[in-house]
Amino acid sequence: MAIFRTYLVIVIALLGLYTLMVGAEHGWNLIPLFFGNILAMDWQGQFNMDFMSFLALSAIWISWRHRFSPGGLLLGVVAFFGGMMFLAPYLIWASLKAKGDVTVLLLGNQR
Repeated sequence: MAIFRTYLVIVIALLGLYTLMVGAEHGWNLIPLFFGNILAMDWQGQFNMDFMSFLALSAIWISWRHRFSPGGLLLGVVAFFGGMMFLAPYLIWASLKAKGDVTVLLLGNQR
């Protein structure tokens, strides 16, 4: 579990730095570019559609893990729009709360 958490911390740091550099260079208006690529029906659009499917899966999983409670649904929305910058800290928190038990990490402590 320590290796997993270390990986997540590294991802947060690298992705955060990368995001700041790209945002500073190209601006913060990602939405039109993201969906424009999907509408263009090219390989970048295919990648964006695939990536959006992963975002949706993480949102559904987090909402399900919290039994689709209002808080769980809110976390799902944040997961969808926050991507790995939300999911990595969430997984660190959840793994600590689960005390390293992977079953509890994946299913939540209610199941």
